[in-house]
Amino acid sequence: MKIGKKIAWALLLIFVVMQFIRPEKNEDTSDHLAAFLSETNPPDPVLHVMKTSCFDCHSNHTVYPWYNQVAPINYWLADHIEHGKGHLNFSAWTEYDTGEKDHKLEEIYETVESGEMPLKEYTWTHGEARLTQEQRDAVMDWVRVTRTRLASNALPE
Repeated sequence: MKIGKKIAWALLLIFVVMQFIRPEKNEDTSDHLAAFLSETNPPDPVLHVMKTSCFDCHSNHTVYPWYNQVAPINYWLADHIEHGKGHLNFSAWTEYDTGEKDHKLEEIYETVESGEMPLKEYTWTHGEARLTQEQRDAVMDWVRVTRTRLASNALPE
């Protein structure tokens, strides 16, 4: 058998095995956002933006698309989610001290303002996650107000 056929068979075997060995899903069923939502109190339009554009990668619960059933895509998505949660995890809001919370809010402002977030890779398949300028402005306004409240110790620890 030629080397090319051997490589093709090996890759096919790896692909088939990957279908049965899956990464762990990010599916917390508890009220994992309660602390963040009660402390920051985003208005409904901002909360809607966060639900459609942020929480899948930046919380402990992801709503998975159908194509997450196919390896290696599910591994790629799991890596993106872990990377996103590494930068900001709204479900872990209580684990951040005041300075970290302020920094996370500042990063939200900067990444939304620059258009860096949500990621283009995410908006390709989640059209509802694309933000209009009005939505970006609403998020940035909410961040400014929340940071001001945080700085004046208006937010409970």
